[in-house]
Amino acid sequence: MLSPVPGITVSTLIPAPPDRVWSEVERIEDHITWMADAVALEFLGESTRGVGTRALVETRIGPFRTSDVMEFTEWDPPHTMGVAHRGLFTGTGRFTLQPVGGGSTRFTWTEDLRFPWWLGGPAGALVARPILRAVWRGNLRRLRKRFGSG
Repeated sequence: MLSPVPGITVSTLIPAPPDRVWSEVERIEDHITWMADAVALEFLGESTRGVGTRALVETRIGPFRTSDVMEFTEWDPPHTMGVAHRGLFTGTGRFTLQPVGGGSTRFTWTEDLRFPWWLGGPAGALVARPILRAVWRGNLRRLRKRFGSG
């Protein structure tokens, strides 16, 4: 049985319009350059963009490593990108890009993950939540820096 990590949401303001931000995040192969927890990514098949694209992603947070399949389930440029996580951790993730005043974008990242019982079940999920939130906030800071703002 898998235990859920209650939805984790992080957000940042990026000083660029959504179409420019989308052109950056749609390059899935580049996610490992701004996601500190994503160590390696290998596409599984011909597709590298859009719904149905699949990738094997090696993830590391501290001493913990896993390789899981991500399948892109939602692709609506320049608004939303959604994934299903399959492997040790299962669940869904979603990027949402919303235009805000001054030509900027509110970039929101939401994850709903499930932990296996042998990683602590509900207790492991509760311990992981603030750690994952901190890692993903750092990822969004690195993404924002790609647009010239720290």
